[in-house]
Amino acid sequence: MLVIRLAKIVCVAALALDLALVAFDNLTDYGTNFSFVAKVLSMSDIPPSSHLHWRAITLPLLHHASYAAIIITEIAASALMAFGVFSLGQKALAKAAEFHKAKQSAAAGLALGFVLYAGGFLAVGGEWFGMWESKALSDALQSAFRIAMTMLGTLIFLSLKDEELDRSTL
Repeated sequence: MLVIRLAKIVCVAALALDLALVAFDNLTDYGTNFSFVAKVLSMSDIPPSSHLHWRAITLPLLHHASYAAIIITEIAASALMAFGVFSLGQKALAKAAEFHKAKQSAAAGLALGFVLYAGGFLAVGGEWFGMWESKALSDALQSAFRIAMTMLGTLIFLSLKDEELDRSTL
């Protein structure tokens, strides 16, 4: 069904746009989220009684490098998804095998975005740097989980097998 193919394209496009806007905001309002990254890495907002403080990274250079890696990953994932949207759009009316082959870039972008949010924010930020111990930082874990699950859900939806189009209804 053509509507399912179009739905896949639109879902990937929406996430590409969202991640592009996040990256744009991080570049144009660098300080706001940089201070968040610095707090997470320095573990300055977790209770002093925590036994995790030995993991803290307090060098500002490493804070900037980590934030740059996040932004670069956001840009790369968004670009892969955007290229995937373009590829899928070109093959929207093609045979099922051709449409399926056009999913590669979008799938790579969604997977990279998932790794950023699930691996970077939830695992590294949340567990390694103890964001879960901070009332001020733990809300970000819920947002990261929501975004990771949205990307994973879209990746699963995108990956579902497509049927051949009924040419008589086009």
